[in-house]
Amino acid sequence: MKIKSWQVLEYPKILNQLADHTSFSLGHELALKLRPSPRDDVVRRRQQETSEARHLLEIKPTLSLGGVTNLRPLVKKARLHSTLTPSELLDVRTTLSAARSLRRSIAPLDESFPILATRAEEIEAFSDLPEQISHAVNDRAEVVDEASPTLAQIRSQITEAHEELQDRLERIVSSAANRQFLQERIITERHGRYVIPLKADFKGRIPGVVHDQSASGATLFIEPLATLDLNNRWRQLLIEEEREVERVLRQLTTRVSQEEESISRTLRALASLDLAFAKARYSVSIRGVEPELVPFRTKAQQQANSVRGPRHPGSTLRLIQARHPLLPPSEVVPIDVHISDEFFILVISGPNTGGKSVCLKTVGLLALMAQAGLHIPAADGSALSVFRGVYADIGDEQSIEQSLSTFSSHMTRIVDILSHAYRKSLILLDELGAGTDPVEGSALARAILDHLHKRRITTLVATHYSDLKVYAHATSGVQNASVEFDVETLAPTFKLAVGLPGRSNALAIASRLGLARKIVTQAAKSLTPEDLEVQSLLTDIKKARDEALVALRSAEEAQVEAERMKGELEEQLLGMDEERRSLLNRARQQARLELAQIRQELQAISRTLRPRPRPQQLTEAKARLKEVEETIEPREPPLKLSPVDREKLQIGQSVWVEDLRQRGQLTAFFDEEVVEVSVGKFRVKAKIDDLELLEGEPEAGPQDTYLAAKPLTPPPMALHLRGHRAQEAITELGKYLDQAYVSHLREVRIIHGKGTGTLRQIVREELHRHPLVESYRLGLPEEGGDGVTVVELND
Repeated sequence: MKIKSWQVLEYPKILNQLADHTSFSLGHELALKLRPSPRDDVVRRRQQETSEARHLLEIKPTLSLGGVTNLRPLVKKARLHSTLTPSELLDVRTTLSAARSLRRSIAPLDESFPILATRAEEIEAFSDLPEQISHAVNDRAEVVDEASPTLAQIRSQITEAHEELQDRLERIVSSAANRQFLQERIITERHGRYVIPLKADFKGRIPGVVHDQSASGATLFIEPLATLDLNNRWRQLLIEEEREVERVLRQLTTRVSQEEESISRTLRALASLDLAFAKARYSVSIRGVEPELVPFRTKAQQQANSVRGPRHPGSTLRLIQARHPLLPPSEVVPIDVHISDEFFILVISGPNTGGKSVCLKTVGLLALMAQAGLHIPAADGSALSVFRGVYADIGDEQSIEQSLSTFSSHMTRIVDILSHAYRKSLILLDELGAGTDPVEGSALARAILDHLHKRRITTLVATHYSDLKVYAHATSGVQNASVEFDVETLAPTFKLAVGLPGRSNALAIASRLGLARKIVTQAAKSLTPEDLEVQSLLTDIKKARDEALVALRSAEEAQVEAERMKGELEEQLLGMDEERRSLLNRARQQARLELAQIRQELQAISRTLRPRPRPQQLTEAKARLKEVEETIEPREPPLKLSPVDREKLQIGQSVWVEDLRQRGQLTAFFDEEVVEVSVGKFRVKAKIDDLELLEGEPEAGPQDTYLAAKPLTPPPMALHLRGHRAQEAITELGKYLDQAYVSHLREVRIIHGKGTGTLRQIVREELHRHPLVESYRLGLPEEGGDGVTVVELND
């Protein structure tokens, strides 16, 4: 992949923007050296790393490489046995401590962020080196007394010697006998020795060594002989302190040099993490997305695909709402660019300043960014193949120094591109064949385009030549595209329309700019019939495309409306289902009250029969029992039921719904197994297998509902649902709970098995909603454990 093309596409500017998001110099260097990769696996890993870093910063926004510095010069200095200063050692400590903290934050997240965690694992632990530095050097870059026992002792002696020296000098300057000889009653320092200011006229009155004199010569700074030994001792201790500090620093420097390899590995890991976080922050700044990376299709895959032509290179290019990252976000107009199974060469035409060159640069730059592992400024759904080379010839490369004209410069670049590109390359050519005689330039451009077509190279070309538009229209694998232009406002819209060739609009623009109509008319007359035919063709194609877009938008709006209506209907059906449940629950409650009353009446009759009955009592009991039987049995004649014949089943037929023990009327078919039945004022879904035909019933409106007091067979104490689908399990569970409640079962078991837990969750959600359920719990070990739910029903 040629560096020249990267420069033409302004890829180095992207790297400069990326480098601005790094935290320290090594990450900055990596950002500037980031190169697109031609390998699918490398690009995928880079993209994943960027996505991981962006996600991690979203959940841990305070994570950073704060305090990290480039230690390579310091490590080199230590290796050369040059003692590190306290401030340099402080930089080592701060960097290694920050690295250790970063490792602790990221390394445990290997499941969610595997690539970043692997990077963090490369950071060394460094045993106790940071602690050793902290023990010897404080945050003000000073070697502390605790750095070594010897240093602590020396500094204690220095303090004592200094206090003794100061005390002796204070007595000298405070002496009344010496007052007249002193210029001032102060103690000062010259050349590392404590001295007092003596008037020059009294030289020798206080015995001592002269170390300095004032600029006027009136004052001599002398070290009294009485303090000479004390000064010497204090100075000697300072030298010993300096030597001990040097020894401590050399010792720490040696430790740093011993950790050279570990520090180097850690710096590489930190630089990689810094680059990853910089890519993440850059992605946020450009509102980037991770593009889908689609491998080049092999010849066998293309042959298996009946749509993709045999001459297609197998590449993918789909950029949705793509934006040039170097243009101001408020000004750039997003474009949609794609190649499809039918074409892999795009011929872009349209007026000058319409955005053709920006379109080419956007495609090329986003391809380079994707292969460098950067997110691209586009919408979700954008996809690219990993090209082995991205070659571009865009802009005027005229060179006076090399005596190259615009045409010669373009041809030199194109010759170079054709010698390097192959099937898995991406080529971007601006104004192909321009800068020379239009007839020859057009013929040359068409020949080059045909050459690229035969070599099956993915190509985008910007042109004004009508011959290339006709070539794209007539050649399989080549497609026209255009940048739109508003003739009324003389302004480009910068929108790309794939499938539609563009017009130069030169005459219209000239007329709008005020060129005399006579001149414009004369120019129009000079156009050949072929030119006029081409312009007419372009106009018709654009009109047809606009109409198709209007139709497409109408279809999309209709689809949205249909989805809305579907949602409303589903909500209505859900509401009716809930209402059906409520109705059944009320009916069951009423039946339960009636049964309780019947039991009380039967008990009353039984109490009257316990003593030896008299004829009158017996007659009264029989009459009362008959009344009770009439209360229990339906007053309507017995139902005549027959099996359902699926082929003869029709809308409007009266049916018996066994699950509800009610009659109803068939109102709709959902599919081959489920129908809709009108029961009273409600509509319910029912399986055909659960229905029976009511013979002799008129096919009329819905019948009034009633409950049949037909004796029910008590259900088993446990319901087995293992192996059932979700909807089947819900239906069976509802039926079973109804039967158990009517049969006065207080506690039942639902056996759903363990498995993945999905069926257990569905059962418990249904139990939570069911009005007859008082409570439920997991089964005990002896009851079946997690595979069983024990249900307690309402009284």
